[in-house]
Amino acid sequence: AGLSYTWLFNNNTLQLQEDGRRFVSQATGNLYLAKVEPWDVGNYTCAVSSAAAQRRVWGPPTALTLRGDGAMGEYEPKIEVRFPETTYAAQGSSVRLECFALGK
Repeated sequence: AGLSYTWLFNNNTLQLQEDGRRFVSQATGNLYLAKVEPWDVGNYTCAVSSAAAQRRVWGPPTALTLRGDGAMGEYEPKIEVRFPETTYAAQGSSVRLECFALGK
């Protein structure tokens, strides 16, 4: 617990506050990019910080490149939702609904 995640793009911290295409999950540390553009090509590095340990650790850089063939094949984007038609919850309790988007 107490971990926070940031991502660097070509060694510069990604500024995501006003960016609707990119999102960093503070639960998993995953970086999500929607509708990849040519200027997204480069090296991405994850940085994990622990306030309690007063330490920050960087992972290895991961390169993002664009496919030249334009083929999607089995990775064609699709959205899957698996919920019952009705979800019951007690008043004052919390409800979590998940939506899955698959693709590359």
